[in-house]
Amino acid sequence: MTGSDPIVRAVEAALFAAIEPQTVEQLRAQIGDEADIAGALERLVGDYAGRGVELVERGGRWHFQTAPDLAWLLRRETEQTRKLSRAATETLAIIAYHEPVSRAEIEAIRGVQVSKGTIDVLMEEGWVAPAGRREVPGRPLIYATTPAFLTHFGLSSRRDLPGLEDLKAAGLLDPVDLALEGALGTDATDDLSEESDSLLEMPDEGD
Repeated sequence: MTGSDPIVRAVEAALFAAIEPQTVEQLRAQIGDEADIAGALERLVGDYAGRGVELVERGGRWHFQTAPDLAWLLRRETEQTRKLSRAATETLAIIAYHEPVSRAEIEAIRGVQVSKGTIDVLMEEGWVAPAGRREVPGRPLIYATTPAFLTHFGLSSRRDLPGLEDLKAAGLLDPVDLALEGALGTDATDDLSEESDSLLEMPDEGD
């Protein structure tokens, strides 16, 4: 275990006390600029490997979580997340694969209008947040997923999102869902660039 290393112990304590996942920069601000935060995190990952609680990194933020194989023990103690409507589920998927994306772009992909309440539900869950405005006439608000989205779905980054073939193989696409196939695009993950985490090509801003 961590032994008497003061930096490792301080990082461990800071993460246990934090109310939300922490970045390396946040930990360094708490513990000290000279502290080897990355090394301490690496030590803690090894120390907690195989235990009932493990240290994980999601989207550049670190937190302790229950080991996945023991999650069933706590299921009764956790608040049940509301079941998302089909509209909210489709909207979340479009934002995750296209982000940042505007309401009009979501509607263009789904083929129907998106009610304000649909996006509000996703924001209340903490999975989606405004990400600025697109620099086109009208400057529409654009939306993106949050670190809480990555944490909830067990993703280290958006590059871990399943591709279309993975969704088909898992039986997660029914005939109606296949209408989204044009939006997701076959082998979309092969087109990732160094500059963007997006798994999909955005429509031209002039469209």
